[in-house]
This record gives sequence, structure tokens and C-alpha cells, in this order.
Amino acid sequence: MSSLEQAFSVSGLPVAELDNGTSVLITGDDTEALRTLFARVVAPRNEEAGLVLDTEGDARSLRRSLDSVVSGAGDASTVLTTDVSVSGDDVGIDDLSDVTTIGMSLSNLTAEIQQETDRFRTGVFLCTGICTEVDDMRSVYRFLNTNFLSSLRRNDAIGVCVVDTSADIGTETSSLVAGLDTSFSARIDIESVDSREATLSLSGFNDADGEATVSL
Repeated sequence: MSSLEQAFSVSGLPVAELDNGTSVLITGDDTEALRTLFARVVAPRNEEAGLVLDTEGDARSLRRSLDSVVSGAGDASTVLTTDVSVSGDDVGIDDLSDVTTIGMSLSNLTAEIQQETDRFRTGVFLCTGICTEVDDMRSVYRFLNTNFLSSLRRNDAIGVCVVDTSADIGTETSSLVAGLDTSFSARIDIESVDSREATLSLSGFNDADGEATVSL
């Protein structure tokens, strides 16, 4: 079986694996629950690499979240981040409103990763972090389609983009989600969070579509 035929395993979700090229849109208003689900998809397994765009400026917490899913996943991931304390393989972002430069950096890092491994997982946490900084929301759609989603179509990869529906982005987040929904192959909406459980609504996952509850 070639690598392009091998699915990507995931844990702690109603689905056990994702097909190569799958793009997942995750939405909700609980940041910690969003981070947990994001890590469960993006954390790289054996012989995989991770590439994360962190708009929250907390690369260390993201790495801890990845490590909580798969031991060593944090070290196996490169983080493009607004964190001022950039270290190791992390790459700093000076201006979230400069979507063109962010896109170029993401594409360059993708090319570097491909020189090391055939399979990788990539994600944006949080997309709404960019939306709050740009003047024209169309630049966000262009970035996602040109730099982010296109890398999944061209490579042996899966990706996830997270939208915080409680964020103040100058417009209704429901409009943003509706606009993004058509570009992604699957979607997870966090409907509610109760203690250490989250109720999810899934679509685009075939047999797993519908409502499900997962532990956090």
C-alpha cells in the first residue's frame, strides 16, 4: 500500500481515521475544547510531521496539547507563531494582518517538511485570530484556499482550521463559518461543553455524521 492510500489515525474522536487530503473545519466558543480537538487531529504520529499556525501567541501550550495526544508530537511539529518567545524550530510572525507573508511562510515551511517526510498534518489555531486583524475578509479566504488547503490537495496530508465563534471579528462569525464551510471536506461543531465532556455535531465523515459526545 502506498503512503497516499494510508489513512491518518486520530484518537478521542468519533472517527478513528481520516483519508489523505481531508480538511476539517472545527467551530465552537470554548477555547480549551477547541484546542483539545485541534490537537487530536493535528498531533503527528510515527514518521509524520506537524505544521501549526498559532495566532494565539502560545506555542508552548500548543506543543503541550500535541504531546498530550501523542508523546513527542510537540517536538515533531513546527509552529509558525505570534509568540514573542520563539525558540527551537518555531518561526515568528510579526504581523497577523500581513496574510500574504504568512501564506508565503507557511508554503516555505511545507516545502521544508516535505524534504524530511512524505506525510504531515497541518492546522490553523485560530483562524479568527487572523480575521480580527485584517481589513478585508476576502484575504483570509484566499490565504486558506491558496496556501493552506492547496497543500493538502498536492501532498500526503490532512489539515484542520479552527474558528472561535465567540471572537469579535467585526462581522457575524456565522457568516465566516458559512463562507469557509464550502471549502472544507468535513466539519465538527462543538455544540456544548459540560464538565469534561463535549457534545459535537459532525458532518462530512460519512458513517460518523451526526451528534456525538467525547471526553475532554
